[in-house]
Order: sequence, then C-alpha cells, then structure tokens
Amino acid sequence: MLDQGAPPQNHTTAAPASPGVAARLMRRKPVEHLVAEGGQGEGGQLKRSLGLWQLTMISIGATLGTGIFVVLGDAVPEAGPAVTLAFVIAGLTALFSALSYAELAGSIPVAGSSYSYAYATLGELVAWVCGWCLVLEYGVSVAAVAVGWGEYLNELLDGTIGVTIPHALSAAPGEGNGIINLPALIVVLLAMLFLLGGARESARANTIMVCVKIAALVLFCAIGFMGFKSGNYADFMPLGMSGVSAAGATLFFSYIGFDAASTAGEEAKNPKRDLPRAIMLSLIIVTALYVLVAGVAVGAWNWKKFDGSEATLAAIMNDVSGQTFWGTLLALGAVISIASVVLTVLYGQTRILFAMSRDGLVPRALGKVHPKTGAPRLNTVLVSLFCGVLAALIPLGKLVDATSIGTLFAFALVNVAVVVLRYKRPELERTFRVPFGPVLPVLGFLFCAYNMFSLDTVTWVVFGCWMAAGLVFYFLYGYRRSRLATQEALAAQEVK
Repeated sequence: MLDQGAPPQNHTTAAPASPGVAARLMRRKPVEHLVAEGGQGEGGQLKRSLGLWQLTMISIGATLGTGIFVVLGDAVPEAGPAVTLAFVIAGLTALFSALSYAELAGSIPVAGSSYSYAYATLGELVAWVCGWCLVLEYGVSVAAVAVGWGEYLNELLDGTIGVTIPHALSAAPGEGNGIINLPALIVVLLAMLFLLGGARESARANTIMVCVKIAALVLFCAIGFMGFKSGNYADFMPLGMSGVSAAGATLFFSYIGFDAASTAGEEAKNPKRDLPRAIMLSLIIVTALYVLVAGVAVGAWNWKKFDGSEATLAAIMNDVSGQTFWGTLLALGAVISIASVVLTVLYGQTRILFAMSRDGLVPRALGKVHPKTGAPRLNTVLVSLFCGVLAALIPLGKLVDATSIGTLFAFALVNVAVVVLRYKRPELERTFRVPFGPVLPVLGFLFCAYNMFSLDTVTWVVFGCWMAAGLVFYFLYGYRRSRLATQEALAAQEVK
C-alpha cells in the first residue's frame, strides 16, 4: 500500500553533466567503431581488391624514389662517405616505427593510418594533430617527389633528343630565373587521372613502375661498381657525427612511404594478415637497396663532387661508363619510378582525408565515393591541385625538410599509441606484436625526437606555423562538427 503522505517521486533521469573542454579534446573513438565503419563513405564504399603483393608494392612504390635518385645528392655533402651510416640511422628510426605501424595495422585495419590509431588511443585533439601532420607529410612529399621527377625528365630529354625544358619552366621561383616547375605539376596531374580510375587500376600501374625502378637501381649498381675506388672511403666521416646526424634527418625523407600500405586498410582483402607483412617486407627491401646504391655511388665518385649535382645517379653512370647511353637509360627508369611515388603517396593522402572526413573533422564532401570506381573523386582532385601548386612553386630542399618533420612527429605518435593501446586494450586481437614489450616503441619515439631536433630552425618555424593553422581550423570546425561531438549532443537531447 502506498504511503499517501509521501511526496511524489520524480522519476525523470537527470541530464548528464556536459563534459568539459578537456574531456571533449580527449574523447576517443572505439576500435570496434573504426573497424565497423571500414570502407564506408558518402554515397558509396571503397572496394576491397588489394592482396599482399599489391600492398607491398604500394609501400615500395611510395618509398623508393626521389630519396635515392635525388636526395642522395643533398645528403652526401653533409655526411661524406658516411652517408651509408646515415642511411642506417634513418633506417633504424623507420624500423622502430614500422614495427609499431605493423602492430596497429593488424589491430585497427582502417584507411586513416596513424591518424586513426591516435583517435582510438590518444584522443581527438591528438588525432587531429596527427592527421594534420600527415597532410603535411603526404601532401608536401608528393610535391617534393614531383620536383625530383622534373630533374630526371630533363636528363632523359637531353640524352634522347638533345633538348631540355627551359630553366624558367622547370624550376620554382627563387631558383635562378625560375618561374614555375611545369614538369612537377604535370606528373601530379597525371597521377590524379590514374587515381580517379580506382584503387585496383592504380595498383596495377604502380606494380609495373616498381619493377622498373628496382631494375634501374640494380643496373646502376652494376655499372657504378666498375668505377669503384676504395680511396673514396679513406676519409669516412669528414664532417663528424654531427654531419651524419644532419644527413640522417634529411635522408629520413627517403623512408617516408613505408606506411602507405596502412592507408589501404579499407581496400585490402585480408587487412589483419596482409598489412603488417606488407609494411615489414617493403622496409626490408627498400633499406637493402638504399645502402647498396649509396655505397656504390660514394665508391664511384669522390664525395665532394656530389655538391650541387642534379640527377646524381645518372651523372655517375655517364662518368663511369664514359658515354651517355647508360645515364639516359637510368633517367628513363627514374622518370617511371619516381612517378610511382607520386601516384602512391597521393593515394595515401586521399585515403587519410577520407577517414578524417568520415569522422567529421574535415568537410564530409571529401569522403564522397564515386559509385562506379570506388574513388573519392572530389577529395582526389582537390588534393592533387594542392600538391601540384606546391610542386610548381616551392624549391625541393624546403619541401624535403618540411616533409621529414611532419613525418617524424606522426611516427612518434604511432609509437606512443602502441604502448597506450597495449595498456588500455590488452585483450584486443593483434595479428602482429612488437617484440620486447614497450622497449622498441619507446626507442622508436626517441629516435624520431632525435631526428626532429637535428633539423634546422627554419623548418621548425614552418612546422610551428603549420600546427597553429591546423589548431585554428580544428577549433573553428572539427571541435563541434566531429561525429563524436554530434553523437554527444544527440545523446544529451534524448536524455532531456
């Protein structure tokens, strides 16, 4: 029997307190939600069409290119013959991060790469910062690679038909009388056309180009070894360890792209199995080729001759063989192979923005998928135009350093994310585990930090300005429009 004198009970559930700013910035997206949304875009889905072979070729295609064909010429004057050691240091930095990438790719096989890993472990603000760094890494590296492509195109034209593109139309403003780097713009637009055809077609083209680039580097080693002089290694470290460190930071650009397979997580047939394998296989193959080519190059040429050289490997082959045929043949291989880097890195950039768009942190139109090709068309066109303009107007050296610092920052966050996910989700299925517990991820973080602080002050200023612009965009747009923010608002309204 009810107590008639008791006051009426209010059974309305009180609305939960609105989370504070700090809690909103730290909101995480559950791993299960990330995986369940795999492939879903605005108006269509990405198609799962890539196996282990294609994924490995994507990572090799995105990595093996301008770093060895062009940036080697910039790094040797910094380190001397010890450039081979600088490659090893940069490779170790990449290895530690590659192990972390492999574990996270097997656990969270989605398109956003380290951005998505950070969203699941470190919170929305850190994920945004990571994604913004990836925009810098992928977008600017496409431009840098495209600039290197133009150098070898001129070498090829000179060796075949005896003409070159005028300097005013093949160099950025500020480089002599340069007005616009037209070849760099053209190769980005050509890559855009391939990508608009879909991931499967792009992967086929990339595989052919990767085979050509490996053949070109093997040919260089065969010809270059004939001019090998052991005396070129007599003064192994002329500029000391500081020179090796500076060269290592520059050469880290050469390893950017091994993580490209992780951006294909939503188009892989068996991502949990194949993504970790593709990442590790590609890094092993690329590192072996880098050390071999660098060793032969320095053995064939005195390290002082590298300063100011363009199309360095082709020039070495011409010098060693005493004829232009082999250098022209290498230039042809470089033109084809560097184009594959533009293609695959541009692909990775579009897929990262696709994931960020799905989360509401950038406009949703960037996640709209064409129903026939399965490609995010507007995303691809806008990214290509952005990269093309950078390639046409910014000198190579500035692009390389800006790419390296953005990549190192993103890689550092991936190493942290592995440790955090191990602690917060120990039960999560992992098809690959980084050995020795947290030791290697911590080393990966420290190596990334060491290389970042080896870069010059101007690069840090550019990076700081880029980060500031990204934070302004996030707080004006993504902070309130992200899907997690929208879901929180809807849940609060339902309770009320």
